[in-house]
Amino acid sequence: MTEFKAIEIQDKPLFDDFLAKDPPQVSELTFTNLFIWRHHYQPAWLEWNGCILIVFHPQKGSVYGLCPFGPGDKKSALDILCKEIAKQTAEVRICRVGEEFVTRHVDPAKFEAVADRDNSDYIYLAKDLINLSGNRYHRKKNHLNQFIKNHAFEYRPLDAELVKRVLGMQEAWCRIRECVEKPDLLAEDYAVHEALTYFEELGYQGGAILINSVVEAFSLGEPLNRDTAVIHIEKANPDILGLYAAINQLFCLNAWSNLTYINREQDMGVEGLRKAKESYYPHHMVNKYTLKPK
Repeated sequence: MTEFKAIEIQDKPLFDDFLAKDPPQVSELTFTNLFIWRHHYQPAWLEWNGCILIVFHPQKGSVYGLCPFGPGDKKSALDILCKEIAKQTAEVRICRVGEEFVTRHVDPAKFEAVADRDNSDYIYLAKDLINLSGNRYHRKKNHLNQFIKNHAFEYRPLDAELVKRVLGMQEAWCRIRECVEKPDLLAEDYAVHEALTYFEELGYQGGAILINSVVEAFSLGEPLNRDTAVIHIEKANPDILGLYAAINQLFCLNAWSNLTYINREQDMGVEGLRKAKESYYPHHMVNKYTLKPK
């Protein structure tokens, strides 16, 4: 077996090929996500018998793996991955594992599957986020309408020229939120910069709202599988009422109206984030688990 290696931008075609042959359900499994967060999680990967194995070496916490993906034998790949992790730590864990993977590829006699609610993904009907119809979306629709009424704005799909302005908005957002003092926000800031710096190479889609030619909100996402888009990043000026509702609705309308579902990732156990995600009434959750060898 060859050595694990760091993820680099030139690995994208191989990852995309494996993911196309084994479309993921969990938000972690896109090349974009793995690449832009690589400084925070320090992933190392290895191709083994038709599967890609990934081990995270996070800046905080112990080593863990992600579920193997690809057209190969994932049960065998899971065993190999656990053996590799055992060389680095006494506590072997495979994290962020989707329920479908657990059902199809995990032997319950060999692994304990522990529910991970904090990292489970919120899945919405795209038409719900676009139309905001019915009583349950009444407040969101009001926020959107107030924004439209009170602001002369422009929505633009992200392109190379707009990237520089989005970077400026991200820097301003971080000053407001004091990212330098908050490790999680600082790590996210780095990930956003990586995503924007490699915009053309990564090939995701983005959208931005401009007011007086200044970017005040933006969102970045890409197809996750045949019927689902995943939203990786969404930021808006918190001082502008209705702006978050606007970037959510406009990005879904302009980029993802041809898909059935929108995956808006997890809430990480943050109470405010959980409340915000639940307020959009998810269609269902992609439940995730942590696997521990028995």
